Amino acid sequence: MRIGLMLGDIVGGGSPVEQAGQAVQAERDGFDTAWFGQVMGVDAMTVIAMAGALTSRIEIGSGVVPTFPRHPYVMAQQAMTVQSATGNRFVLGVGLSHEVVIASMWGLSYEHPARHMQEYLSVLMPLIHKGRVAFNGDLYRVNAGLQVAGARPMPVLIAALAPRMLRLAGAMADGAVTWMAGIRTVASHVVPKITAAATEAGRPQPRIAVGLPICVHDDIPAAREAAGKVFRVYGSLPNYRRMLDREGAEGPADVAIVGDEAAVERQIRDVASAGATDFVAPIFATGDDHEASLARTRGLLRSLVGKV
Repeated sequence: MRIGLMLGDIVGGGSPVEQAGQAVQAERDGFDTAWFGQVMGVDAMTVIAMAGALTSRIEIGSGVVPTFPRHPYVMAQQAMTVQSATGNRFVLGVGLSHEVVIASMWGLSYEHPARHMQEYLSVLMPLIHKGRVAFNGDLYRVNAGLQVAGARPMPVLIAALAPRMLRLAGAMADGAVTWMAGIRTVASHVVPKITAAATEAGRPQPRIAVGLPICVHDDIPAAREAAGKVFRVYGSLPNYRRMLDREGAEGPADVAIVGDEAAVERQIRDVASAGATDFVAPIFATGDDHEASLARTRGLLRSLVGKV
């Protein structure tokens, strides 16, 4: 299982230059992957392109870019440009985001989200893999070509939790990125549905990148309390709430990976045993010395690269 860090705005932000530097440090530390989320700050793919020019080995992914504001042709064009800029080390993660963002904040329609994603992939994937698409759907009608020098097709993962989205992740995309899906839910719900869809569609084994908050600390109740505060908002968003309910979790604190080094290593190995191909680690801190807390967790993750 690849071990990577969630960087950028989701874990503290900084300027675009500073965020690109976070990927540089992640590469120096030996991590397999670095991920940047798209929230209400910098543009993730711009930062990834910048980071690609400063690194040589590490794979860099978007986790994830919302689809609704970007036409699938524009998404493909930007993604292929980023792929070329990173020397073909980019993983494109895309997602629906949430109705409260798309409709309430941005004023766009959030109707028929699964159909939107199906048609979106019907445009996006041929452009990335063939450089050409001819698609006539209910939402998109696109007949166009795309060529970006130096870019090969990159893995495309979608944010998928619900059954229909998981089927799309396996049948049409290269896999999924999850967030707030606990380890039991990954094993019993996420992995089987994606894998079955990929097998039925004759596609390769899907990539499944699992993101869960993580903190190495001896005081487990304190760490869970900190997770509950830092990640509180995710417990109220319907898509994540359904996964937390499936896990039997009251909130994000209950699915966070916490404990001392041995306990956290066991939980990360459980993520791998559940079928994840990637672990995406948003590190959070607790205690009086946050820098020491962050360093302890990062050190444990570094020690597990290539060993899980």
